[in-house]
Amino acid sequence: MPFKVLTAEFMHESNTFSIRKTGIPEFQRETLMMGDEAIAKRSQSNTGLAGALVCQKEFGWDMRHSVSAWTEPSGPVTVEAYEFLTGKIIEAAKAEKFDGILLCLHGAMVAEHTDDGEGELLERLRAVVGPDLPIAVTLDLHANVTKRMCALAQILVSYKTYPHIDLRETAYHAGSLLDRTMKGEIAPKTLRIQLPMLEEANGGRTDVGAMVERIAKARAYEKSEPGALAVSINGAFPEADIPEVGPTVLVTYDGDPARHQAFAETLADDIWEKRHDVMNTFHPVETVAEMARTYPKSNGPLIIADYADNPGGGSYGDSTNLLKAMLEAGVDDAAFGPMVDPEAAAALAAEGEGATVTIAIGGKTDPRFGGEPLTVTGTIRLVSNGHFVGDGPMVGGLEQSYGTSAVLVVDGIEVLVTSVPLQMLDLQQFRAFGIDPAKKRVVGLKSMQHFRAAFEPIASKVVVCDSGALCTLDYARLPYKKIPRPIFPLDRDMVR
Repeated sequence: MPFKVLTAEFMHESNTFSIRKTGIPEFQRETLMMGDEAIAKRSQSNTGLAGALVCQKEFGWDMRHSVSAWTEPSGPVTVEAYEFLTGKIIEAAKAEKFDGILLCLHGAMVAEHTDDGEGELLERLRAVVGPDLPIAVTLDLHANVTKRMCALAQILVSYKTYPHIDLRETAYHAGSLLDRTMKGEIAPKTLRIQLPMLEEANGGRTDVGAMVERIAKARAYEKSEPGALAVSINGAFPEADIPEVGPTVLVTYDGDPARHQAFAETLADDIWEKRHDVMNTFHPVETVAEMARTYPKSNGPLIIADYADNPGGGSYGDSTNLLKAMLEAGVDDAAFGPMVDPEAAAALAAEGEGATVTIAIGGKTDPRFGGEPLTVTGTIRLVSNGHFVGDGPMVGGLEQSYGTSAVLVVDGIEVLVTSVPLQMLDLQQFRAFGIDPAKKRVVGLKSMQHFRAAFEPIASKVVVCDSGALCTLDYARLPYKKIPRPIFPLDRDMVR
């Protein structure tokens, strides 16, 4: 008889400082699909479900998929949304007798009524399926992994890439371990080491820097060390004011944990010892704007990434500081996006293509972070429903939407004004709206790191700035109340 396996995707990275709560409409806007619909639309893409389907085919599972739910990072998940989505997974677990469960989670979900969204879900599942049923979980590299999560799931496997291009591979890894567990070949557990830091020095970046060597060591250890099933290095999500925030090293193992504990300690020690080794230079917006003003036309644009206004970290996407600096510096032959402002997008759509308008854009959610509304005069070049289909390494084949959107040309800068906050991580997020970023001299975009997968290949140079928006690196501006103290970098002279 084939093993009967329950699968689900329920992912949210919750910025507890955001005033925008995350409800059912936000999941519906991005991804909220049940069963067969999710399989049909997500099976050929960079998703955990796609990896689970590879396992189903290879191992002959009798698989039941409950729900796929994801939305862009924002404030805590509402009680209503959390209970609805968790309820769907619990309902499926009660409906049949399963041999195992594979969950694709994030690891940094906070709801209005729990600081540990994933741990709470796992606890409710355990109440239904008992203490011994194998549960495998995939996590984002930016998970804040709690003790409860490790106690309740035998198998935890995190992405090893940032930009995250290995969701499918990670789910396959976790699924293969689940299959071996169901067969009785292994009896896995997961050990955890946490560091007293808000995040790894470079946010878990895996394209350059110390994480490259750490990930290589993790992969080598998994392949060579008996009983080492998965090594996960989590950079953490610092915009979560919770007691168990911070980087973790996990080892899912079979057998004696002692040697795996020692290996995990070496990785954790390295993260701590290199806590000051920050690779990015986070320029003020005035500096990058002046750089852009004089940047020569070359083989690819100057890419300016606003790290602090990254919707992928829960920022509002409506910071005006960078665009204002670019306009004041006289930057032209440029693209900028997104400027998330549903009120302005609707007004531009009502005016229509070809109209010249004076309008205030951005800065309307919470001007303390990223700047006041910016009044500009420009010509509306395009109005759109915001729909696009990704074609890059991260979201290739996935349909997404900015909602009502418009391209407003202001003094030589094509500004993409949108209704929905999505970080820039795919070229189609410009190209679908008639903007070819590869042909621009300068491109200003809102993202921390994910943009690199698609934009670095077309760029002649990449620089990063901090506009003072909600994902600012100036953590002292954020009103932390629940995190443990001392913690680095708020307490820079602390001893571990």
